[in-house]
Amino acid sequence: MELRFSGLSKRFGRRAVLRNVNGAAKPGEVLVVTGPNGSGKSTLLNILGGLLRPSQGEVSYLANGRALPKEEWHRHLGVCAPDLSVYEELSAMENLRFFTQVRGLRLPDKELAAVLEQLGLKGADFSRPVKQFSSGMLQRVKLAQALVHRPEVLLLDEPSSNLDEAGHRLLKELVMAWRERATVVVATNDPREVAWGDRVLELAH
Repeated sequence: MELRFSGLSKRFGRRAVLRNVNGAAKPGEVLVVTGPNGSGKSTLLNILGGLLRPSQGEVSYLANGRALPKEEWHRHLGVCAPDLSVYEELSAMENLRFFTQVRGLRLPDKELAAVLEQLGLKGADFSRPVKQFSSGMLQRVKLAQALVHRPEVLLLDEPSSNLDEAGHRLLKELVMAWRERATVVVATNDPREVAWGDRVLELAH
C-alpha cells in the first residue's frame, strides 16, 4: 500500500509544530523521519496513523490506485509509539488477543504466540501480567501489537526505545523483513536506524 502526504501542517494554539511537510513511501521501502527533539516526528506519525488531525494538508493510502477511506485505515496500519500503552494487568497473550478482537479479528493463540516468539519473548512470559515485565520486554509487546494483524503499512515511532543491543538487532531484522511485504515508516534520531531508510525526511524546528 502506497503512502502519500502533502502540505501537512499542525499548530497547537499559536505554536506551529509542522509546516508544509511532504513525503511518500511505497511497498518495499523504508521511509525514515528524523530531526531534532521537538521537530514534530511523533506529531507527523500520529497524523499518518489517523490519531491526530492536521491543521492543513492531506494524507492518502493508495491500494491499487484507489484512496482508502479513513475509516478503513486501522485495518491496514500497524502502529508502535511511546504513547500507546498496554494493559498492565493482562498478560502478553491477553493483550494481543484483546488487540486483535478490537479490530474484528479472531486469531488462534498459536499465531499470537508465534509473533511474541518472533520478538524474542519466551513461552513462560506469555501468561505473566505485563506489569512484571522490564521496559525492554514491554517494548517488544508493543511491537507485537503493531505486527500481529499483518499490516500493509507499519508506523514505528522510536521503535528501539528501551531495547538492549540484542533487541535492536532483532528490530533491524524485522524491519528489513517487513519492508518486503509492506510500507514502513520509522521516526528516529538513531543514526543506525536512519541508515535503514530508502528515503529520509528530515524535519527542522
